[in-house]
Parts: sequence; structure tokens; C-alpha cells
Amino acid sequence: MEEFMHPNYGLSKSRDEAVAEETFTNPLPRAVIRSNTFVLLDGEWNFSLDLDDRGLQEAWHLGHPYEKTAQWPGSIEEHMAEAREQQHHSYWTDKVIAWYEREFPLPQMDGHPHSMLQLTFGACGYETQVWLNGFLLRTIEGEDVHVGEYTSFSYELDTKILREVNRLTVRVADTMDADQPRGKQESHVYKRGGIWYQTYTGAVRSVWLEMVERNRLRSRLGVISIVEDQLVRFNVTTRIHDPGSYTLRLKVYERKQQSSEPLAVSDYPLRLAAGQKQQRVTLEVPGAQLWSPESPHLYRLVAQLIDSEGYISEIEAQFGLRKIEARGSWVYLNNKPVYLDGILYQPGTSSYEQIKKHMHAMKELGCNLVRIHIAGVDPRIYNLADKLGLLLWVEVPSPHRSSYRSRLNHREELMRMLALIETHPSVVIWSLYNEDWGAQDIATNVETRNYITDMYHYMHINHPQFLVVDNDGWQHISLEGRLRSDLMTAHLYTPDLERWRQVLDSLVRGDLEGVAAFPLVVGDPFFYRRQVPLVVSEWGGFGFPDYGGPVDAESRAQQIALYKQELRNRSIAGDVYTQATNIEDERNGLIDAETGELKVPAGLLNSHTLQKLEPKGKTEENQEG
Repeated sequence: MEEFMHPNYGLSKSRDEAVAEETFTNPLPRAVIRSNTFVLLDGEWNFSLDLDDRGLQEAWHLGHPYEKTAQWPGSIEEHMAEAREQQHHSYWTDKVIAWYEREFPLPQMDGHPHSMLQLTFGACGYETQVWLNGFLLRTIEGEDVHVGEYTSFSYELDTKILREVNRLTVRVADTMDADQPRGKQESHVYKRGGIWYQTYTGAVRSVWLEMVERNRLRSRLGVISIVEDQLVRFNVTTRIHDPGSYTLRLKVYERKQQSSEPLAVSDYPLRLAAGQKQQRVTLEVPGAQLWSPESPHLYRLVAQLIDSEGYISEIEAQFGLRKIEARGSWVYLNNKPVYLDGILYQPGTSSYEQIKKHMHAMKELGCNLVRIHIAGVDPRIYNLADKLGLLLWVEVPSPHRSSYRSRLNHREELMRMLALIETHPSVVIWSLYNEDWGAQDIATNVETRNYITDMYHYMHINHPQFLVVDNDGWQHISLEGRLRSDLMTAHLYTPDLERWRQVLDSLVRGDLEGVAAFPLVVGDPFFYRRQVPLVVSEWGGFGFPDYGGPVDAESRAQQIALYKQELRNRSIAGDVYTQATNIEDERNGLIDAETGELKVPAGLLNSHTLQKLEPKGKTEENQEG
């Protein structure tokens, strides 16, 4: 068993250190930090496959002779390959169940009578059950079995079941079920190969212990800016064990502020019952500077929950003020038109260190937008984008079959993602579906269209800080002649420049059929008259065998420049080149996945080197060069 691991940095810091700090150090995969101590449980765990699903019946959580060891984080698939000699089934299995176990000594952490020990999984799944010393744990949300594999979940540990040395047991189950949100991973419907990748599930992110207050703010923070009035609406989540009167205190600082005095501070008295509750409050930030790719200005929020005796629970996060809108045929950022120079990004199994290199390289390419393609990723990518000034387009990992159950799973995955990543100014666009994967009957099934329409409206009401795309690429939904998408997007692939020109002309002319692989709009009749921005949200793919085009870097760069020029010659609001790095069979990347080095010239995807953005009918002072 590997030695109990402490990171070589903690989250406790003095006020002097905090003021002097010039970067936001957030080693855990979440949007906020806590001024406490944490202990990683990453490293070597005992491991067994449960090929016949006998573990629950035989009570492995009470004791089991584990045959193997495995590294956490790591995928079940990696661990299966390492333990392959014990398999008597084919590698393609309908359901994979694995058990992990390790011991850890009771942490010697600075505590307080008001504190408790919390266990958090950065991500694990698709189904996860956890036992401590043989006792089944229940998540803060009350789940005996946590469902989902892309977002974090936590357990509050009862002191009655803690020991000097503790045994933590985890059962992870995953299937090839096409109703499960899985993005481009293989399933019963789509087998591995081409653009369908090997599954990567299970213990995929860190797990850690930390001391938290019994009555606290959870690591969930929503931020909505009202830039015209220099107002910010914060959505906080309280977790209360002791009902009573509390004060929520918000303090805003410059990110690199030297003074200990906040720029803005406000108190909000709250009467809180036991349990979990969301609360929205508004704070004015006088003289606020706005966040943008050119000037990614960030503020530091210190949020405190103070009980009637003056005891303080505190979280810290960074945020920025920004406004994103779709007005007519253009996207507006902070009330100025902005052309979206985007790139498709599929990090796959890349480490966070590799992801950082990729993000810097995409900025160097001239991108102001990164479309994270139907994947759940390390949440630290959002903090990095906030700092670098990269707009992010995020997507719900799609199921592979359209059914009532797949829609329920899709909605639950969306809710989990929203709860954890709505802090970041970089996140500006959400896709509900991509190319009707998981919604294959969108053109013929009114229930499918109603579900997507309902979620589009939900996003507008509850998360107005985002633009929302119903089904990216084609088959957008029209209801009574109104598009249920903030953007009209199209996926266009052709290696022929003349055909490229023809397709773009058809697109801006408003031709809804014969442009993409399927009609651009389904449902009620829709008539395009430049009332919605057009975005070519996938194009290029040069080097991928099924798409054609140049395969060497020099000719690829020349072709990209020509194609970008044609895009900018038309009333198109943005584009997303496919893609950033190679991944499995898709060999069309512009960035070396290992080193982060560019294979093409820097600035290649920055269309402002081609021409200035000049929306028709806009005055010069309102234009962005």
C-alpha cells in the first residue's frame, strides 16, 4: 500500500500571502478554494474486477482478497488491460464492474467543534457506491448510488464510523448502454473506430479528504453580470446542520490587489433551515472592468457564511463581468460585435499539464473561442481559460439513443454540470446536443423536440449568462417560426475550395436544405432573414481520411488561410476549425498533443489578420477591429 499522501502545498494561507499572490492557485478540480487543509487519496489502491457481479451479494465491502492493485486516478479500461490475464470474457463487455479499496489513517487536521471531515470524488462513474469501514455512505444529495461520471460529489463522514485507520471501499459500474451520456465513447450503437473512441470511465479524477464546516457555503457558485449597472448576481448554495440566523457576507477584491480593503462588500441576513438551499444575491462593483479575450480582467470573491456566534465559513473564487448576446446576425460580447475564431478541442485522456500546453497553443493560434467537444473535462480548464482570455463553448456528453430514459439522463448530466461550472466568465455557449446524437428522431418525434425546447427555455430563464444551441450542426428546432437556438450552426466539410464557396453562399442566402448533411431546421417552417447569427461550428478536418484535403502541415496551413478568408468575406458570425490535436483515429490536429507545439504558423486562425469585423449597418465607434 502506498504511503498516505499529502500534497506539497496546502490551501491554508496567511492574509499577507493571499494579498501578494499573483496567480490563482487551485490544485483541486473545482471552481473555488477553501482556506483549509486537504489530503489526497490518489495513488495505489487494491483492485478487483467483478466479472460476474458477485461483489454486492458476497459483501466485498466487509472484506475481500483483492488480486491486483491500480493507480487512482485511472480508468477501469486501463486497469482491465493490466489485469487482463484474469479475464475469461471478451474485452467488449456489456457491463464492467470494478472494486477499489485502500486504507488511510485518520488525518491530523486543524479542526473546530463546528467542523467535519468530508470526502470528495472529483469524478467517478458511471455508477459509484462508497463504503467506509463497511458502512455504506450517502452523498450530500442523499444518493446511496451516485450516478454520473463527469462531475464531483461529496460525502460528510460521521465521526461514529471513523477509526484511527480507515478502510475506504468503492464499487464502480459502467455499461455500454446507449441511454447513458457518453459523448464520443463507444457504445452499443457506435463501436470503437473512426470518431468513436475507447471508453474511459471509472476512477478518472482525484479523490480527497478535507475539513469543512458543519454550516457552510458549498463549492458551487453561479455568477451573472449586469454590465450596464456594474452589478453581479451571485448564486450561492448553503449547507446547514444547525438551523438558525446567519449572515452571508460577500467581499470583492482585485485579483492582484495589494490593499486589504475590498472594492465592494455587502451583508445579507438569512434565516436558514437544515439542509441545502440556493440563494441569489446582488452586489454592485463600482468602476468594474469587463472581462474579454483581449483583457481577461478578473476579480476575487471572498464569500463568508457567519453564524450567530460569529463563526465564519469561507470560500474564495475568481470571477469576471461580461455579457454575451446574439443580436441579429452577430454575436456581441460586452455590447460589441465579436467574431468567433474557434477551434474544436477533444482533450481525451490528456493530463492537466498537457491540457495547459494545448490551451496556450490555441491562444497562440489566434483563437478566441474553444469548443470543448461533448466531453466532461478537468474543471481546472475553466479557471485557465478565465485567466488566458479564451471563450469556451461547452457541451453535454450525449447519449447515443433517443428515448425517454436517455432524455432523463441527459437532463441530470446537464444539471450536474451547470451546478459546478457556472462561475466562469470564459464559459459563454452551451450545446444541448451535437448532430442529433441521442436525439436521432428530432425531425419526427415531437417529444424529443419538446424536451430540447423545454431545456432551451430553462437555460434562458435560469442561466441567462449563456448562449444556448439546441442541436449543433444541423436540424435546429423551429416552433411557430422561431428558432429554439441562439445560433444557427452548420457543420460543413469539403476539401474543394470552389465547393466551399458555393456552400457558404447557400448558407448566408438562407438555404436550409442541401447545405449540411441534414436540413438545418426541423419542426415548423423557418425563414432565415439574418435574424440569428450563423456559425460554421465545424469545418476543415484536413488530414482525417473521411474528410480529405491536405495532410502535410504547410499545405494544410495554406488551405486553412484560404477557407478562413472565404468565411470572413460573408455575413458569418464565427467558425470552429476541426481540430486542435490528434486523438485516436482523428489525425487532423494543428497542435502536438504531447508537447503543445504548433504544427502550423502562429496566428493562423486569427481572422482579424485577414480583415476587420464590419457588421453592416453599425457605426464605426461601435465596431471592434
